[in-house]
Amino acid sequence: MATFVLVHGGGHGGWCYQPVTRRLQAAGHTVHAPSLPGMGEHTRELHPGIDLDAHIDDVVDLLFYEDLRDVVLVGHSYGGMVITGVADRAPQRIGHRVYLDAAYPRNGESLHQHAFASIDPVRQALYVEDGVELVMKPMPGLAGFFGITDPELAQWADERFTPQPWACFSQPLVLRDEATMRAIPESHLICTSTIPGRAMETLRERSQGRVRDVDTGHDLMLTEPQWVVDRLLDVAAGRSD
Repeated sequence: MATFVLVHGGGHGGWCYQPVTRRLQAAGHTVHAPSLPGMGEHTRELHPGIDLDAHIDDVVDLLFYEDLRDVVLVGHSYGGMVITGVADRAPQRIGHRVYLDAAYPRNGESLHQHAFASIDPVRQALYVEDGVELVMKPMPGLAGFFGITDPELAQWADERFTPQPWACFSQPLVLRDEATMRAIPESHLICTSTIPGRAMETLRERSQGRVRDVDTGHDLMLTEPQWVVDRLLDVAAGRSD
């Protein structure tokens, strides 16, 4: 059986993986879907020190204290920044990296730089609460921004989104051992609509062709959970087709 660590994206929490987590656990696998510092159920713990490094360190600590090894490490959206950093800092604990419609950063690149067209408009709505610069203020209809069209599911998600510390998006990712991190196998599960903005040849080359797409909204772990689970089970089983 495999061990999965599922890292959420901006404005989300571990809650967004519930449909995926239940299915993987029902198949006998171990699943961790933490809410990153300041996110999800930790939103009342926001402070100015929460940035990309804080989120990376939190997942690295989870791997250490739970003594997790050969992990299938999954990151959605902004979570691609986090899992790249985690795999760089704890490569001995990672068996496979999975980018779930996720950022795929270069060394020294922030999410703001990496996905400028999507993130800079978000920056324009930056606001400050209790000394913390925040973006993605929760509001009715935010689920539509993430491609959730089912009304019931959209309401459920809208009730759970939390603000995102801007420092997570603005801090550059600094890799310490990029060669070792890149040697860890990787896969990309993406939404068809995001293909035009991606360096697809690079993804295919670095993943040895392990790139799959599905025609759904950005929050594919909510809109197409069974498809995501099936692909993750392929990864765990070493299947590439």
